[in-house]
Parts: sequence; C-alpha cells; structure tokens
Amino acid sequence: MKSRKIVLTMLLSLLVIFAAACGNGDGSGSGNANASGGDDSKKVMVDGSSTVFPIMEAVAEEYSIANPEVKATVGVSGTGGGFEKFIAGETDITNASRPIKEEEKQALEEAGIEYTEFKLALDGLSIVVNDKNDWVDQLTIEELNRMWSESSDVKTWADVREGWPEEEIKFFSPGAASGTFDYFHEVVLNGEQIRKNAALSEDDNVLVQGVTGTKHAIGYFGFAYYLENKDELKIVPIVNQEGEAVTPSKKTIQSGEYEPLSRPMYIYVKNEALKDDTVYDFTKYTLENAGEMAEAVGYVALPDSVYEKQLKKLAEIAGK
Repeated sequence: MKSRKIVLTMLLSLLVIFAAACGNGDGSGSGNANASGGDDSKKVMVDGSSTVFPIMEAVAEEYSIANPEVKATVGVSGTGGGFEKFIAGETDITNASRPIKEEEKQALEEAGIEYTEFKLALDGLSIVVNDKNDWVDQLTIEELNRMWSESSDVKTWADVREGWPEEEIKFFSPGAASGTFDYFHEVVLNGEQIRKNAALSEDDNVLVQGVTGTKHAIGYFGFAYYLENKDELKIVPIVNQEGEAVTPSKKTIQSGEYEPLSRPMYIYVKNEALKDDTVYDFTKYTLENAGEMAEAVGYVALPDSVYEKQLKKLAEIAGK
C-alpha cells in the first residue's frame, strides 16, 4: 500500500510539471525578437561588434537586474556579422565599431528596414606588443602600413628600424568581420590587403593571448581590451599628424590628440522594433547609461549633450 501511494504521488507530480510546462509555451521558444503578450516574451536581441560588446554587456546586465522579466541577449558576431543578422531580421539592435557601409545601407533598403544610428562612446584603437619588448618606443602610421600590408617586404623588427632585433614579427589582428579590422584596413592600410601571415580572430581575448605569448608579436584591438590586460601588455605610442608620439588614454582619445586611431562606437536600431515598448525602453536605458558604462569598462564617454540630443531623437522616432 505504501509503495502504491509513492507511485501515485510521483505520477501526480509529473502531471503537475507537464501541465506547468504546457502553460508556459506561448512565445518561450519563439524566434521573434519583438514578441509581446507576456513577461516570458519580453526580449531584446542585440549582436555585432566585439569592441562594443563590453559596453552592451554591462548595459544588458544592469537592465536585467532592474527589469528581471526582460531577456536581453547580446551576441558577438563582429560588426560585419552583426549587420548580416540585422539585415536578415534576426536582431533589433546591432553594435558597430565603424559607420555602416554603403552596401549594408542598400541591403537594408532592399529588405525594407528603416534604422537609426546612435553613437555610444569613443575608442582608441590600441597597438600593443609583448611586455618583454624593450625596443619599440613609438610607431608611425607609415611604419604600421609597411609592417602590416601584404605588399610589404618587412619580415623582422630590424626591417622596420635599424638597430631593432632581427627577429621575425608575429602579427595578430581582429578578423575580417570586425569593425576594428575595417577601421585599421582603411586608416592604416589605405585599403591594401593585410599580410597573409597575420593570425586573425574575431575574439579579442585570443589576440591578447597571442601577443602575451609571443615576445616578438604585435597586435591591435579596442582600448578596453588593452586596459583589461595592461599588466601583461605594452602599449605603443603612435605619432600623430602634429609629429607627437601619443599614448591612448581617456584624455587623448576625447581631445582627439590620439589620431588617427580614435573613433566613435555605434548602435543601429530598427525603427519598427522601437514600436515594441521593451525594445524602446532598453534603447532608452542604453543611451541614458552608455557614458557611465563606457567609462566603467575602459572606453571614453561622449559629452552629455550628445546623449541628450539622441534621447530626444529616439523619442521622436518611437512617437513617445
């Protein structure tokens, strides 16, 4: 008798669990990033730049604490990969470490997707070498071009400057889908192809490991990733147009002294998605807190007036 009661109890428990599972089915497995109608369906889908990721990850975490009923998912597909998902209708917001390209604008137009660009913060693309590197004290853009371009005859550090070691340089670069790669390709390489023996990765942490693990290495990525690993890396001052060797810092990035490697970071938001109160509220929260979050993870905030102007623009687009 006792064993029958146990079996009946287990069966009743299973029925309760099954019923509860069926009751939670509306929208929980939906691929619609803008689904609405219940707390479980409040989602915001974000993807894109690995450089912008630390800011948006921090925003999403803080937003989810204040709004536990909302699931804000932030992926990392690189700027180019993020735009592909944005165009395909898979995301509400895409992060970018460069402005949108003409071909991406055209693809969005063909897909009937209207969008708005917002600036989040400033970054200083950082050139780094191994912390045991005791010969590089600064580099010019011209030297970087000679080192990184496919047509270059540079193989060793001695090929860059006389007196530097005759040791082969190991190159570590963000992947081709990265906005950081695109920016470097445009500003440093002047559109030339990057050298074929450069190790490419969409994961900036892999690049950090590559440079820290190889004495004669050089690499580049966003300023926040340098700060996160500054005890293991050596940052290289870059000679600007005034002939001054400038190290990236909050001050030099914001003032424009660290040029031409200072750049803005963006989010692009679908106008249609902003009709969803959850997406609108998340975007509003992002712009209200982007400066603080950017500073917290190692980037540089924009002036308050820029955020205020963008918040007004957001409200107008959403009809608020």
